[in-house]
Amino acid sequence: MYDIPLFFERLNRRAFLGASALGAASVALSACTTTDVAPPPAAAPASDPAFGDAASMYAARTDEGYQLPAIPVAKVDPKFVRQIVSDPTGEKPGTIVVDTSEHFLYLVRDGGTAIRYGVSLGKAGFGWTGSAVVQARKKWPVWTPPPEMIQRRPELAKYKDGMPPGPQSPLGARALYLFRDGKDTMYRLHGTPEWDSIGKNASSGCVRFMNQDIIDLYSRVNGPAQVFVRPNLSAAGKIMAVSSRTAEPIDAGVPKDAEFLK
Repeated sequence: MYDIPLFFERLNRRAFLGASALGAASVALSACTTTDVAPPPAAAPASDPAFGDAASMYAARTDEGYQLPAIPVAKVDPKFVRQIVSDPTGEKPGTIVVDTSEHFLYLVRDGGTAIRYGVSLGKAGFGWTGSAVVQARKKWPVWTPPPEMIQRRPELAKYKDGMPPGPQSPLGARALYLFRDGKDTMYRLHGTPEWDSIGKNASSGCVRFMNQDIIDLYSRVNGPAQVFVRPNLSAAGKIMAVSSRTAEPIDAGVPKDAEFLK
């Protein structure tokens, strides 16, 4: 999840200028750095019917009744475009691994491959490394700012009962809710209308995707999925001590109508 007040400040400024905000709307960045970083693996040939050329994968679409704008892929670094690669993680199929040094999220597949997504991660001070489990998920979630946020930003009080879902929502088209030991960590994997934040440290601690990518990941996670967040994919990165921090509240919790995975 990114810095909500900054998001609304930018959204209001765009509205004032007459631009369309429709083209624009835990687990997170570790503050640790290291020089022992595994290079990103070369892309393997796509072998999945959900993959095609970038323009097709990120084209405008109607999803669950919402109009999702196209991503201007010509402006996106090609390494952050969804692709199938040789698996660099060594984890079992179905595992999700976040490499915070490269801003990649991997979904491990059979056959020694993984789907790699470009992501945006947390700013310094909002990050942690360790593990969690995708325990719940929701299509087009309502975003409800927590009381602490409304206290800091009274103008958000109009959303105290929830901001309606849609392309401008800070949570985007999908949200996957991360738990540890059966408790909500307050970290999420979610979409964002701010496609130009991918590959950057721009959020308040969550892992965010281009909306077309979180829709793809959501469709592939049909049960509890193990998530590892690592400072890099080196051997040292895999055994680095787990942080115990929990995110500051970024929403009011898992919505009651979310699907809990078993």
